[in-house]
Amino acid sequence: MAKEKLLKVMFLGGVGEIGKNMTALEYGDSIILIDAGMSFPTEDTPGIDLIVPDISYIKSNKEKLKGIVITHGHEDHIGGLAYVLEEVAAPVYGTAFTLGVASHKLEERKISSDCLHVVEENSSVKIGCFEVEFIKVCHSIAGASALAVSTPVGTVFVTGDFKMDYTPIDGKLTNIERITKIGSKGVLLMLGESTNVEKEGHSKSESKVAASLETLFNTHRENRLIVATFASNNYRVQTLLNLAGKYGRKVVFSGRSMKYISEMAVGINELTFDPDIVIEPEKANKLPPEKVLVICTGTQGEPFSALSKMSQGEFNRISVGVGDTVVLSSSPIPGNERMIYSVINNLYRRGAEVIYDAMNDIHATGHAFKEELKLMLQMVRPTYFVPVHGEYRHLVKHAQLARSVGIPDERIKIPQLGMTVAVNKKEFKQLSNIPAGRCFIDGSNLGDNADGIIRDRMTLAQEGFVIVFATVCLKTGEIIAGPDIIMRGITMSESHVEEAKEAVVQAIKKIDFTTVEDYTDVKTAVRKALKKFISGCVKQYPMVVPVIIEG
Repeated sequence: MAKEKLLKVMFLGGVGEIGKNMTALEYGDSIILIDAGMSFPTEDTPGIDLIVPDISYIKSNKEKLKGIVITHGHEDHIGGLAYVLEEVAAPVYGTAFTLGVASHKLEERKISSDCLHVVEENSSVKIGCFEVEFIKVCHSIAGASALAVSTPVGTVFVTGDFKMDYTPIDGKLTNIERITKIGSKGVLLMLGESTNVEKEGHSKSESKVAASLETLFNTHRENRLIVATFASNNYRVQTLLNLAGKYGRKVVFSGRSMKYISEMAVGINELTFDPDIVIEPEKANKLPPEKVLVICTGTQGEPFSALSKMSQGEFNRISVGVGDTVVLSSSPIPGNERMIYSVINNLYRRGAEVIYDAMNDIHATGHAFKEELKLMLQMVRPTYFVPVHGEYRHLVKHAQLARSVGIPDERIKIPQLGMTVAVNKKEFKQLSNIPAGRCFIDGSNLGDNADGIIRDRMTLAQEGFVIVFATVCLKTGEIIAGPDIIMRGITMSESHVEEAKEAVVQAIKKIDFTTVEDYTDVKTAVRKALKKFISGCVKQYPMVVPVIIEG
């Protein structure tokens, strides 16, 4: 009897980290990608716009790629899609709201949206040898889905980002009945999101936030309200629109993504309101402050967001000041805290009152707490389990939770980037890693030069920059002009600058020009001499760029 083939599960992002979620399933000549996310740059990636997964393996096997499946429309699951499609062609599947967000992303990169295929919630699509069922789950965005992937060796259940909200704003509950039925039929492998595994109990309902926001509308009746939230959180936007209607306020949408997503959501009935309630800023500025609600982007302190510009007085359509109440209806994404508090401080400087999550009950997570994660494990009852979507400690704690509900340790694996797991009904083993990691986007993909570019930028930021000009005769070594030195990020006295020039002169004099074929040796000598002098003088190790001109 022939041995049963194995399904390969490859982790390209979202494990051991927050963001840039991407997993690949491969069986025979079929590969599907689940999600194509991005993560935000940090202090150790200066000048970078965003970070996406390394898809080297997918590019080298692009003839096998049958499709890309997106669980929902958040940046950490969809933000890298355009960059993937620039490298490989594939149809993309998701719910209407998810692909509405995706379409906007593709448009920004001038990529046709013809590859996008809408799948109705709680329905299935055939992709290569796989059949993927999209199962409605609650999250902080419409159209979020768990996935039940039927493969030749069994069902793989992918939770996606989810929560058990029993009073959701739109009345659409997580499809517990369907998930339980899938579990009762048998699930080979479950990939479970781990983001909030450290949080005890149950997550807060979005309806609780609605009640808290209404309290703010009540207690700040005389103020203009400016509420910042994620543009993709249509539930929060719906709540704000409902409250604006109830309390007689006109609404201004501020921020390009806020306007686009709101219009798109209206088109697919995921957002409903009287169109007369929305006005332009020019009209709002003529109304009494108590009659205006501004809904804007900028919850993470993004430098070019509407709220950030308002906080600096650089948003000419809306000026923030005394009498304004600004609400940040969000929680900080790890790494963004400093930018967020900079915006909050600037808003206070302008005289506004600022209300944010640290002080008020104005945000609800979209991610399941510990008891909800346990419930999901008990409903799905997988043979094998791999925790995903979290930093390493989250994955470890989710693995511990799986053991507590009866999954044996040998049937659980904690993944890392590039890890490949092979699985069927009889085997669950780790194979050789595939290429995986970070690709840096700075307008375009920086490619193989990324590490060097980032390293140079860190040096420039921390240690400074030096250019030295000199005209040298290659035959004799005579310095015909210079040396002249330009420094940035380094403070040195005039006498030290002169000593630095002398260090360059002495370095050139020591060179045996009878053996020099080009100016490479001269540049190397000058670079070493200057670095040694400057480090000894001011304890900095700058980037030194010698410009040696042929004399």
